[in-house]
Amino acid sequence: MEAGTLSALRSSRMLAVGTGLRVVLAPVIMALLLGGNYTAAAIVFVIAAATDWFDGRLARRWGVATPLGAFLDTTADKLLIATALIGLVSVERASPWVALVMIGREFAILGLRAAVASGGRRFETSMFGKWKATVQFAALTLAMLRFDVVIAGAYLDQWAMVIAAVVTAWSGIDYVLRFSATLRA
Repeated sequence: MEAGTLSALRSSRMLAVGTGLRVVLAPVIMALLLGGNYTAAAIVFVIAAATDWFDGRLARRWGVATPLGAFLDTTADKLLIATALIGLVSVERASPWVALVMIGREFAILGLRAAVASGGRRFETSMFGKWKATVQFAALTLAMLRFDVVIAGAYLDQWAMVIAAVVTAWSGIDYVLRFSATLRA
């Protein structure tokens, strides 16, 4: 095997570890939330979320981004977000409506991604989609930590969750509009 091919193989395996870590840590976060260990849940969540940032950055730097890797990466992100949201709803730190918007958007985009791929087109993550993930990660972390900061009758994290839900819905609409021609075909 060529040195370059071997290096790319090692690099893609390293990235798979980050994706796998998000999948493995999702139920750990749920268990910590349900057990009332909110700070520990937030720490594990931040570690899991950080692997998403590192995976994407390293995949682009090393030139080892693949369609399968991109699919597994986004699926791991969606699992992490959905699990954290369900846990937060269960302990009454997130609104079921906010969770519905965020999880519903993730399922809709998975379907859109499949439709675009079946039409032979590439579904590139937009900068708006990346910002959406960052806003979600921040809002969920704040909800886990729940600082005693109240603004207009609601905790800071509750406002952050509403902002995350709006950004999430908006980025979903953006994707649908960008790929509307593919959907009509």
